Amino acid sequence: MAHLHEHDHHCETCSHEHHHEHEGHEHHHHEHSLKKQLWLIGITVVLLIAAVLIEHYPLSIINYPLNKWQLLLVYLVPYLLIGHDTLKEAIEGILHGDAFNEHFLMSVATIGALCIGFLPGAETEFPEAVFVMLFFQVGELFEGYAEGKSRASIAHLMNIRPDVAHVITEGQFADVAPEEVEVGSVIIIKPGEKVPLDGVVIEGSTSLNTVALTGETLPRDVNEGDEIISGCVNLSGVVRVRTTKPFGESTVSKIIRLVENAGENKSKSEAFITRFARIYTPVVVFLALALALSPFILSIFNYQLSISVALYRALMFLVVSCPCALVISVPLTFFGGIGGASRNGILVKGSNYMDVLAKVGTVVFDKTGTLTHGQFAVTAVHPDTCSEHQLLHLAAHVEHFSTHPIGAALRDAFPDEATDGCMISDVEEIAGHGIRAKVQIANSDEQSIVCVGNTKMMDAVGAKWHDCHHVGTIIHVAINGEYAGHIVINDKIKDDSAEAIASLTSLGVAKTVMLTGDRKEVGEHVAHTLHLSEYHAELLPADKVSHVERLLSEKAEGRYLAFVGDGINDAPVLARADVGIAMGGLGSDAAIEAADVVLMDDKPSKIALAIRIARRTLSIARQNVWFAIGVKVAVLILAALGIATMWLAVFADVGVTVLAVLNAMRALRV
Repeated sequence: MAHLHEHDHHCETCSHEHHHEHEGHEHHHHEHSLKKQLWLIGITVVLLIAAVLIEHYPLSIINYPLNKWQLLLVYLVPYLLIGHDTLKEAIEGILHGDAFNEHFLMSVATIGALCIGFLPGAETEFPEAVFVMLFFQVGELFEGYAEGKSRASIAHLMNIRPDVAHVITEGQFADVAPEEVEVGSVIIIKPGEKVPLDGVVIEGSTSLNTVALTGETLPRDVNEGDEIISGCVNLSGVVRVRTTKPFGESTVSKIIRLVENAGENKSKSEAFITRFARIYTPVVVFLALALALSPFILSIFNYQLSISVALYRALMFLVVSCPCALVISVPLTFFGGIGGASRNGILVKGSNYMDVLAKVGTVVFDKTGTLTHGQFAVTAVHPDTCSEHQLLHLAAHVEHFSTHPIGAALRDAFPDEATDGCMISDVEEIAGHGIRAKVQIANSDEQSIVCVGNTKMMDAVGAKWHDCHHVGTIIHVAINGEYAGHIVINDKIKDDSAEAIASLTSLGVAKTVMLTGDRKEVGEHVAHTLHLSEYHAELLPADKVSHVERLLSEKAEGRYLAFVGDGINDAPVLARADVGIAMGGLGSDAAIEAADVVLMDDKPSKIALAIRIARRTLSIARQNVWFAIGVKVAVLILAALGIATMWLAVFADVGVTVLAVLNAMRALRV
């Protein structure tokens, strides 16, 4: 049965357009060959039934009974119709020095079955020969269908490849291939179109469908100044975008390359099956040969066995021994698992990482950008002499022109400050203290001097401040020298971080560790909130590597360590861990390059899903291995003893293969 086809690896100079056409053509060709196979099987079934009727009821169809040679010619028509491809593959295998493949085994077994009836005292096996070849093709049909489904699940990612970019040059539109667009060009993206290149929105706003990249169904809103990445679909508005990367470096290109190359990194199970088949098949052929020659050996011990019976057993042995079920179903299972994961926004760079993911015992997290959002946000407002609304309102106004991340956090917490009619004047930034400004409330003559800053500023204006029990950066506010309250700003923990840690613990992950360069109290707060096993704060990048080295030496036998980071400053640790998992950040370059697994939507809860998918994929692969080997060994013994029939032999090969392929297809469903 045909091995899984490797991905075609095109040279870098090949145009992406050609590759896109090739993929479409390959998909069409795949569908066409399945239809052709189905037709061949149907016609062969009709011809086989006709041949059986001619053999057993000749007088009702033709006027006289046929002899063996004439019957052979009748059965050769359906046999060659259904088996010509297999025979051709067998001959090609012999010519290329790869004789011991499944096509060779099937060809020898069926040609033997056609010829065995001509031995003295032997029964003809013409229908069995055609049936073995027919059933073999049914197995190939199932394999082709299953492989098509697996490829389709990965090909949904290929649909993110953009076809055209509308470039604006000197006020004119030009439709250009994305590969030809230069960095810094302005492109226009209309509703319903794919985003062709990474860039920044310079005009307009819209919603993006990111489902192909992240598995998330919720649209993502982008406005002027926001980054936009290739592969998303523009849903609503017309936007103008200034490109920031060439097509070859864009998110969409990297993801497509990553998925295309995923087949290169084989899992231990796949590598074992390939080695197993290479040794197993020649051994089986020689055992079948020994069975065929057994009458001559047994005659030495005065035990009589007819040559035709010995040959029949040898042929059955060849049919049963074909390792199709293993050679096909195990790679297909991993292929399906990778496809199922990619549908959920989890990109696994190869099936060898599935092996590792399934046995993860320690998960080490970076904090910023992984468990937390990596950007400042207001987490608490504690007013003393005014309302929460007023405190935020005044602080946001004073910080209106600040370029500091704290200023941005205050403005984000009170977005209406730009349109509420208040007047700001005499803005003064005092280094190491904060900002002071005059604020005139809308529709009022009242002016207040508002100071927003740290405790040094409060001391300078004589405001009696007090500390806060919350962890984070405390921003104090004074109005006309009187303390008004404080605002807590912190790096916000992601909504699903707690769920991620709980899910990992329930999956049996023994240790969840956080490594951060942040202050000790911040690290302690996050670790305590999320119930992590341990945490280490105030670390330099080199310290993170040494902690990972220590944790690697402490891990249990047969268990692996995963490091989860945002990929930008964690490349050394991602590379050192058994499996590096990166937050794709909807297209963080370093993440896609450095990690073994990329979570395209930045959700730490996807780590547990990735482990579950990997465990399920491995479990299905194991089921197939034990089922196939178990049935084959049992029927091989029966065949050698002469108890098995050719029909049982056919089930032990093709039946087991079909069942294993159907089982492998379960890996697609997540």
